[in-house]
Amino acid sequence: MALDKRNKAQIFPRIGKFSMAIIALLFIISGFRAYEIFGFIFKPIVQKDAIVLVQTGATYTDVEELLQNEKIIENAKAFRWVARKKKYKQHVKPGRYQVKKGWNTNVLVNKLRIGDQLPVKVTFNNVRFFEELAGKVSVYFEQDSIAFLNAFNNTELQEKYDFNSATFSAMFIPNTYEVYWNTSPEKFIDKMHREYLAYWTMDNKDKAKKYGLSPLEVSILASIVQEETIKENEKAKVAGLYINRIKKGMLLQADPTIKFAIHDFSIRRVTNKMLEVDSPYNTYKNIGLPPGPINFPELSSIEAVLEAEKHSYLYMCAKEDFSGYHNFAKNLRQHNVNAAKYRSALNKNKIWR
Repeated sequence: MALDKRNKAQIFPRIGKFSMAIIALLFIISGFRAYEIFGFIFKPIVQKDAIVLVQTGATYTDVEELLQNEKIIENAKAFRWVARKKKYKQHVKPGRYQVKKGWNTNVLVNKLRIGDQLPVKVTFNNVRFFEELAGKVSVYFEQDSIAFLNAFNNTELQEKYDFNSATFSAMFIPNTYEVYWNTSPEKFIDKMHREYLAYWTMDNKDKAKKYGLSPLEVSILASIVQEETIKENEKAKVAGLYINRIKKGMLLQADPTIKFAIHDFSIRRVTNKMLEVDSPYNTYKNIGLPPGPINFPELSSIEAVLEAEKHSYLYMCAKEDFSGYHNFAKNLRQHNVNAAKYRSALNKNKIWR
């Protein structure tokens, strides 16, 4: 049935030029907005490779200001828009983030929102006291050395892992570990405990048992070995010497334990007066191993004890050439000869302490 012109006009009213212009303008605006939004999401925003440190307790505003102040992003408006759409403001996570030049806003916000951190590699060695350990490891973390030292000295934490103030250092095996920058001191300690348990496998425990030692006793002896020699190829021999003395019930007479007892490892010559120090760490007075490690024994020192060299040596004395090596002796007569050579070298070089 055909429609008359009047009905057609009612069904399809004419669109005026002004209306057409408005519609066209709306389409253009919508197109520009769509293009802008597309740019907000997918246009590169990160201007340089960088490490972004988001502090614990930081707000979205803190993060945005950080990215702008460090000139990491070039379009704060785009970051703000995408962050709002992805609800990043409600999900700010502290951490250490690696960002790459050329990343778009979507990638950057996703990285921050899910907390996809870059781990730090924490390395520590050549440490004797917890004060030193706190100073060395804290540089890798958000919290400072005081926070770490307080945790290390926390007796409740020590007891939690079946250690005490004297033995706690045995739990910290020097190495390189991957952890997150915002890891708390307590969580770092927990990781060290897991690493300690991972090292002390049944195989290593069996090796210790061969010498009648527990894992803790291995660590204590390893700490003495570590102080006695700087030569890696001599550690197993030194370990074997002390195991021989332990088996015979002899005093260990280890000079490093005296240095630990008086809290001074700068001493090059241990005097008779120093040997009189009243301390459970004085192995010239007390038979057996001291109460705990005198440093944080490294893996090479621990393994030197577990693979101690078998020999008949009972005495050792630093070589008179100051090479770092030692003269070993099976009896006191020979040891006295070696000791006399070393004392003569000390006197010649005017080393009195």
